[in-house]
Amino acid sequence: MPLDDEREVEYRVRQALSAQALHHPGLADVARRAGGDLLGYVTLAVENGKKLGDRRWRPPAPVEPWSGVRDATVPGNPAPQLAQSFADVNSMDEDCLTLNVTVPEAQGIGRPVMVWLHGGGGTNGSAAAYDAHRLAVTGDVVVVAPNFRLAVFGCFGYPGLADGGTFGLQDQQAVLRWVQREIAQFGGDPANVTLVGESYGALMIAAHLVSPASAGLFHRAILQSAFSVLGTTPAHAFIPGVPALPPRWSPVAELEQFGAVIAAERGWVTPDSDPESALAQLRRVPVTDLLQASESFIRPAFGGITLPESPSTAIPAGRFQRIPLMLGTTRDEARFFVGLFADLVGNPVTAESYPRLVAEAFGDSADQVAARYPLDGFPTPSLAWAQIATDRAWARPAWELGRVFAAHTDTWFYEFADRAAPPLVPLPGFPTGAQHSSALAYQFDFPGGTSLSAAQREFADRMNRYWTTFAGHGDPTRADLPDWPDVSTGHVQSLAPERIGGTDYVAEHNLDFWSRMP
Repeated sequence: MPLDDEREVEYRVRQALSAQALHHPGLADVARRAGGDLLGYVTLAVENGKKLGDRRWRPPAPVEPWSGVRDATVPGNPAPQLAQSFADVNSMDEDCLTLNVTVPEAQGIGRPVMVWLHGGGGTNGSAAAYDAHRLAVTGDVVVVAPNFRLAVFGCFGYPGLADGGTFGLQDQQAVLRWVQREIAQFGGDPANVTLVGESYGALMIAAHLVSPASAGLFHRAILQSAFSVLGTTPAHAFIPGVPALPPRWSPVAELEQFGAVIAAERGWVTPDSDPESALAQLRRVPVTDLLQASESFIRPAFGGITLPESPSTAIPAGRFQRIPLMLGTTRDEARFFVGLFADLVGNPVTAESYPRLVAEAFGDSADQVAARYPLDGFPTPSLAWAQIATDRAWARPAWELGRVFAAHTDTWFYEFADRAAPPLVPLPGFPTGAQHSSALAYQFDFPGGTSLSAAQREFADRMNRYWTTFAGHGDPTRADLPDWPDVSTGHVQSLAPERIGGTDYVAEHNLDFWSRMP
């Protein structure tokens, strides 16, 4: 959305930023009319959402210009989604392509910019859940957090649908282009942009590293708990009961065929419709109906204009942006998935089911896996399986990705290791440890969310200084924090309140063993 000094464009603002830091005529007056000279974030539309339906499954379009004061005192709509056990948000509004900007109160220009891509499995999540004021103030950075299309609205494909399976990726690219055009108005430096994402957001960064349309739009990247960027995942290793998973990237021809099958099965199109009329029918299907198929469309597609090649082949071959990279995992990633989707639904892993899970996941190697992870070595069978899943489905793929990155560019690796971290999603009776998403409470505040102890709060400040130093300089090392060598030395930085320093990640997660396993 262009900010043009030749016409009056004003935004109503709130909470924790200095209007003067935005360097745009009229903003200070708007802030005063809103009740003060401080603001917390500004919500800015990056797509015209008024022509809904017809805009579905098309590239994001520029916002329609307006005159006068646009109310930006509350976050924009989340992308369409159904509430889940891990995300209690329902949204049916396709007018969702907005972004939030958080800037420190103190006046400044040329600040590093961090663009945050939220997680949520590709089906859920919104920018508004992440209050970035601590990150912005600690590191003196500008934080941009966008909403983007998810699931069936972001990764749907159908014969004749141009560049299907990449609409969420295209939305994020529109945000990055907006940052290049406009972030200087908010005190940010468009030549110093770091793309940061967690879980599904980190997976999308892998696509940006490969997509030609993203080249030059960001200059560093941080991938937090990315899931299986390069390879497949054995049965049950993601969630007990879930079969083996293919690579997280779908060939566009395969996606189109799958989309056609789903559309026919669900009656979204009339039989024997030609592609043009079928797409017209699909754009009239109610949001609620489309959302019933959301979990079937979470894999971005490759083979089109936006993502010509799968990141699983392009990255190992070195065909990606050679920029400084940071990546890592949490120490107990899979406890989140085992606790939430097995124990809490009354179907924990048991001594009886454990051998079956191992056999179905690892076939001829099952005996070796069972010997390496004996049940008597863990308090419960669920925790034994969670350790297998953490090591095989999270630590091994992340380590392989980090080593591939390090062969081509400067790369730093970390492990978030605070086993007393307050979980974002409570799992009563289940020892969560440093589970998936547990690091987020140290970077962001959440509405009605978790509280940190004094020691954890101090640690959060140190962790955020690492992140923002990397964003500013392409290297997390700083004199007031423990040294952090890059991963080419074999170093992994363990991050916890009681200790920050190197850890033997390979031994901790049995990665020499897993390198010989399926």
